[in-house]
Amino acid sequence: MLGARVGVRLFHKCENFQKTGSFKSRGALNKVGDLGEDARRRGVVTFSAGNHAQALAWAARAANVACTVVMPTWATATKVDASRGYGAEVVLHGTSGIEALAKANELVSQRGLVFVHPFDDELIAAGQGTAALELLEQTEGLDVVVVPIGGGGLIAGIATAVKGISPRTRIYGIEPEGAAAMRASLDAGRPVRLDAVKTIADGLAAPMAGTLNYDVVRRLVDDVILVSDAVIADGLRELVTYTKLLAEPAGATATAALLSGAVPVKPGERVACIVSGGNVDLGRLVSETRDGIGERVGKPATND
Repeated sequence: MLGARVGVRLFHKCENFQKTGSFKSRGALNKVGDLGEDARRRGVVTFSAGNHAQALAWAARAANVACTVVMPTWATATKVDASRGYGAEVVLHGTSGIEALAKANELVSQRGLVFVHPFDDELIAAGQGTAALELLEQTEGLDVVVVPIGGGGLIAGIATAVKGISPRTRIYGIEPEGAAAMRASLDAGRPVRLDAVKTIADGLAAPMAGTLNYDVVRRLVDDVILVSDAVIADGLRELVTYTKLLAEPAGATATAALLSGAVPVKPGERVACIVSGGNVDLGRLVSETRDGIGERVGKPATND
């Protein structure tokens, strides 16, 4: 139904069904599984608005490793509670991802914790890339893969896997207009940091493009496309209505971009959109799908 609107055969890779509700569990498991004995004894710390926090907490608990997550004070209650439920110590600090990162680094110095970056890490990105390996096994002859971008770990992993196996497949990254760190980095020719972000897609509101991920995107991704919050909200509503997939705004962004006509596709092409997560606040979902642009558009930078 949705694919027919733009004349393509559409597939969805549903990472909203993953444990902890997003693709982030892939990278977290890969990273925690590689920790040495000293690091396991010391425990890990990260900063996150929610999805990486939950994933690292879950992976750490499974490995019997202590986990601390620093979350901005505006993080949704559902994501804070879930992170605590998976066993993490949650520290609420700051109004931006930059401030939360600074606090995490402070805890590294004070407690000797091991810092786990939410996206700019080879093992994290490689773990996220397993989603592409599954996608290529599950579908044949993909012409296009559309991936949402926050800090870039997901698209770096996916691009590396897809281009290594199917070089002809085009990859498009999608960012919110109000959190376009990767697009700004590509335009500047170097990774840049944003002063602030403004988007309903808190899972994509990274304050910077990861250095590792920027390099992969620059080499392997065909283009990075920006979409408005209104387009994202429309896509979220269409996913719920026509596919019955409950996604958070970040998770609906790839499909939203395709439906809006922002992604260059040809009639009859086989296109896969990554539904990156489903950790949505239900009260917020009502306002975002009803009002089109949602209420949460003015918060500073986060990092998922």
